[in-house]
Amino acid sequence: MPLDQEIDNEEEDSGGEMSFIGHLEELRWHVIRAVGSILVFAIIAFVYIEEIYHHVIVAPSRPDFWTYKMLCKLADKVGYEELCVKSLNFKLQVIGMGENFTMAMTSAAITGLVFAFPYAFWEIWRFIKPGLKASERRSARGAVFYVTFLFFSGVLFGYYIVAPLAINFLANFTLDPSIINEFSLSSYISLVATLTLACGVAFQLPIVVFVLSKVGVLTPSFMREYRKHSMIVILILAAIITPSPDIYSQILVAIPLFLLYEISIMVSAKVERERLREEKRLATTGGVSDND
Repeated sequence: MPLDQEIDNEEEDSGGEMSFIGHLEELRWHVIRAVGSILVFAIIAFVYIEEIYHHVIVAPSRPDFWTYKMLCKLADKVGYEELCVKSLNFKLQVIGMGENFTMAMTSAAITGLVFAFPYAFWEIWRFIKPGLKASERRSARGAVFYVTFLFFSGVLFGYYIVAPLAINFLANFTLDPSIINEFSLSSYISLVATLTLACGVAFQLPIVVFVLSKVGVLTPSFMREYRKHSMIVILILAAIITPSPDIYSQILVAIPLFLLYEISIMVSAKVERERLREEKRLATTGGVSDND
């Protein structure tokens, strides 16, 4: 092999290796900026942690919380007094010496994660998007907006509906009248954070369905065929999420889940229509795609 050709091959190999390293370096900076945004919001939250605790975190532990007021109004309209929350039979307490500070740090981190989510996801999306095909980028247009919208919708649903219903049931459930409910602050924070963030993740169902439909795993006909089965599963999930025995609480949780499933069917149908149009276009152009 000529010396100049060997040198050219070594340069190509070196260039390829540098390109791969550069790709990893780009990913590293996207992750750093995403984590940095969470840290910035967490620091801001820690500065105002007392206001956040009073007006947001422990607000569902008081009977004057917005959700409980709305439940009382609903109880007056339907004539079901048990639905109205007039008192919450529990007290929050701190057991460990450093629990106040630990919970402040934890709550600030969770708050930072929630508020930094749009930017953090945008950073990750900036890394993923260039690797998609032109048709995939067109289909995924507005992904950051939809993912963010669904996430915050789920967080609000979890905070205003699921968490208060769970707190109300657990606070008023006692094995004996002589037992006083005194919950640790850490268990309370864990319950509220878990239910709120879990709903934020669960509301990504249309996005998951979109991805699965794009790869051909899900079809709208399959989802319509198993709609009745999904309703049963949703009702079971609603019963698990809201341990309260009254049917109204379960309906409040189940309705948004039903709507998410119907929206997911429409998303899957849209993906299928686009795929059929693409196949028809390829048939008329002799199999030449936009990416060729």
